[in-house]
Amino acid sequence: MVSTTLHHHPPRSLSRFLSSSTTTKSRSFHSKPTLCSSQPITDQPPSSTSSPPQSQILSIRHSLLSRHVTATQLAESYLTRLKLTEPHLKSFLHVSHQVLNEAQSLDHQIERNENIGPLAGVLVGVKDNICTMDMPSTAGSKVLENYRPPFDATAVKRFKELGAIVVGKTNLDEFGMGSTTEASAFQVTANPWDVSRVPGGSSGGSAAAVSAGQCVVSLGSDTGGSVRQPASFCGVVGLKPTYGRVSRYGLMAYASSLDVIGCFGSSVADAGILLTAISGYDRLDATSSKREVPDYTSQFISTELLDSKPLKGLKIGLIRETLDNGVDIGIKSAVLGAVSHLEELGCTLSEVSLPSFSLGLPAYYILASSESSSNLSRYDGVRYGNQATADELNALYGDSRATGFGPEVKMRILMGTYGLSAGYYDAYYKRAQQVRTLIKKSFKTALDEYDILISPAAPSAAYKIGEKKNDPLAMYAGDIMTVNVNLAGLPALVLPCGFVEGGAAGLPVGLQMIGTAFDEEKLLRVGHIFEQTLQGCRFIPPLIADCNAQ
Repeated sequence: MVSTTLHHHPPRSLSRFLSSSTTTKSRSFHSKPTLCSSQPITDQPPSSTSSPPQSQILSIRHSLLSRHVTATQLAESYLTRLKLTEPHLKSFLHVSHQVLNEAQSLDHQIERNENIGPLAGVLVGVKDNICTMDMPSTAGSKVLENYRPPFDATAVKRFKELGAIVVGKTNLDEFGMGSTTEASAFQVTANPWDVSRVPGGSSGGSAAAVSAGQCVVSLGSDTGGSVRQPASFCGVVGLKPTYGRVSRYGLMAYASSLDVIGCFGSSVADAGILLTAISGYDRLDATSSKREVPDYTSQFISTELLDSKPLKGLKIGLIRETLDNGVDIGIKSAVLGAVSHLEELGCTLSEVSLPSFSLGLPAYYILASSESSSNLSRYDGVRYGNQATADELNALYGDSRATGFGPEVKMRILMGTYGLSAGYYDAYYKRAQQVRTLIKKSFKTALDEYDILISPAAPSAAYKIGEKKNDPLAMYAGDIMTVNVNLAGLPALVLPCGFVEGGAAGLPVGLQMIGTAFDEEKLLRVGHIFEQTLQGCRFIPPLIADCNAQ
């Protein structure tokens, strides 16, 4: 039995990390982009190197209502950039042909002085395992190639009702199984900071699209870190809500007890606004919560209204196990720089130990693979999925799956089937469920004492394409920072906090903030203040770095 005792130390205990790490200075990057188009036309002035992130969603709304710009002009601006950058990034599997028509329709509403929704004119990328009506939804798999759902996922339906426009479907690791987006059956997505590197996964397409300015915000899915790790790799904000906060109806199931739909944005405000739009109970999803959804936008306070210690009284715990061996020195330095910044904002920071933390990774892969072996059994060529030609039923099942599924999906299905099989169930699946219970208790104990827990979002920055493709264990180990949060069903926010060396202009590092269940408000408030007061860093990738100035 693993102990769940919580060990904490006074803030001075952080010195053991500080003394062993080199201090990373704030850096500004002005590398000449390889591609560029004009920035979307809004009321925002060009950003300086130290300007805090601005809400693109609020800026777009103000520009439309003031008639400073039309929805069509905005859409054309994003589509132009998408056309220029897409050959290099391959973020999208499908781009909608209706974007300009929908933008023109919105312009007609504005001309008639009709009310428009709070997301009017906002272009949203949607991960391709989230169903969209009359648009391909393939989950990055040949087994669903050319599938067009007759309905929208609840999350998609909700933001469309508020005026947002689906710009297209973003690339992913097949059925969400992967950490690099290399396991897509159709193409490999590149990182906008360095196109020779991965964007993370499995929501790599959604993260890259926001980072490169191909859309305003995007939806991803997070089963074990698939929103947060690519957010860290691509230098954007990634928000994983509490399990049950957002309906999973229309999300193609990988591991049903772990899957959530999450949000990407270029600022905490944009991620929070999108979360407000898609959250809430859904009778079509029995796991969605009936808890009232607060207005998350109320947490976004202007910097002019902040005092010198805006986070005074907040207790934050730095998870000890996330800065031990296996974490790159540059990541450690960037996170400790973020720790210092939080202390400057008035937080009380202490080191906290979660003894069961290291057990999360093996438990996650047993549980997720087991659930996937059950969920993906429906793709047999008869009930769902493309059908192979065969003379008898068993051959039809086997051939349809053999040609439809990629190697990573097949491997995880086999792992899960083995873990659920007679004679091994108690040793693997049941034991993993027991570990999951320990992890939940460990987090509860910590969060009873601390307002927020923090850690790196990943043990390294983005690595080279192909570097870990043939070493699945090394790739799986990269999820160690994130999987525990899914096992516990908690919300987590990742936002860029610094850089490490790499590529032409450095590589971004993400800070993960973990909160109590259904307390996304606190995460958004703290994250917003953090990013508004972080000086000297501009998280705009080289691909579009000089666009604001043009």
